[in-house]
Amino acid sequence: MEKVIKDQRHAIVKGLAEANELEAMAAILKKMPAVEVAEILRELPHEQILQLLPVFSREDLGYIASNMDMELLMELFDLVDRRLFGRIFTNMSSDVRADLYQELDKDQQLELLPFLDKKTREDVIFLSSFPEETAGSIMITDFATIRSDMTINRAIEKIRQDAPSRKMIYYVFVVDENMKMRGFVTLKDIIMAQPDTLVQDIIHSDFVWADVYEDRESVAQKIEKYDMVSIPVLNAHRQLAGIVRQDEAIDVIRAEHTEDLEKFMGIVPAAEDMNYVETGVLGHFKRRVVWLSSLAVIGVISGMIIHAYEEAMSALIILALYMPMIADTGGNAGSQAATMVIRAMALRQITLKNWFRILFKEARIAFLLSLVLGIIAFGKILFLSWETEIPLQYSLTFIAVAISAALSLQVISSTVIGAGLPLLVKRLGGDPAVAASPAITTIVDITGLLIYFGMATMLVL
Repeated sequence: MEKVIKDQRHAIVKGLAEANELEAMAAILKKMPAVEVAEILRELPHEQILQLLPVFSREDLGYIASNMDMELLMELFDLVDRRLFGRIFTNMSSDVRADLYQELDKDQQLELLPFLDKKTREDVIFLSSFPEETAGSIMITDFATIRSDMTINRAIEKIRQDAPSRKMIYYVFVVDENMKMRGFVTLKDIIMAQPDTLVQDIIHSDFVWADVYEDRESVAQKIEKYDMVSIPVLNAHRQLAGIVRQDEAIDVIRAEHTEDLEKFMGIVPAAEDMNYVETGVLGHFKRRVVWLSSLAVIGVISGMIIHAYEEAMSALIILALYMPMIADTGGNAGSQAATMVIRAMALRQITLKNWFRILFKEARIAFLLSLVLGIIAFGKILFLSWETEIPLQYSLTFIAVAISAALSLQVISSTVIGAGLPLLVKRLGGDPAVAASPAITTIVDITGLLIYFGMATMLVL
């Protein structure tokens, strides 16, 4: 129902935009959530965007701009007056501000800085100084602090002075005179306490925190693990430098999952999020061609193996019929094992110290799978190939046993390879996701052909 209402609003606004009814459109936009307004503005001509901006307050413009993609923000920078953009920039979320500031070149930064107040200038320069993959790069400075020796009444006055956004008011951080973190209180704690109660009487001194140089994925995992609205970020002196919000953690987790998925499928990760529709054919080509070309070259080995057993296939055509079944089953088994192991490593459920136990467990799982798949393959061969011409000296039943046995061994080897390769790559300091689907499929194809023809040669020929 909510989606229907949203679609209806968007349709109405789009119709008003086409009719150039800007006043009516502005009245609707002012009642809509900032994220939806940002989506709509992206679809409008630049002229209409410039006419609509003045109808919003500075605070609303900041919320809207914080939900825009970087491309549109850069376009706005070129379009609007620097003074107006400075006002928008000042009211944006501090982490988005820092990202945008880093996107600007030196000349553009120098053009913008004179129109920012001292606090905003210092804040954006400070946040822009941290490496991209760290907690410091995604933290914000929009938070409230109080002292432990304050009464609840005085603490409320201090919170009003800090004026954090409504998103960041749930946690209030307790610091000393040097901004060293002592703990936190929640908004509920403050509301329920008596006005003359001291903050030190209700403080939560046992808290989870992140270091400014800690990997941002680790920070996101902490927020997820402890179900936090935000997490304090401390420097080397345990001073409160900023906080990372839950919504930023979700963005980090989503970005990391996207990167892992791309690596898993042999796609070179992009430097930043890429829109599928807006990315050109050449852009997609460059990201996919590297792995596919490399694996195609390695796949020549498969051709060499088949060529070496050409006489065997000439003697028994039935062997060629079931090569795809062996390859597909091995690839699927290897990819399944790799997926489970990579996911377990990402969730920190397993470590490299457990490698033998992991491989032994996967081998036992593979043995059970091989029994089921071997029986299915045996029945499939007898059912589909009972009319296939076979030389008199060979028995279809015996051939079915040989092929089924080869498939069972392929399942076991593929599963162990699928589980072991990510562990090996991790041990060598690489990303386990890189060792996943395409690489494993190519490797198990090679081992599968060796097992298949080796078994056929030994048992049949």
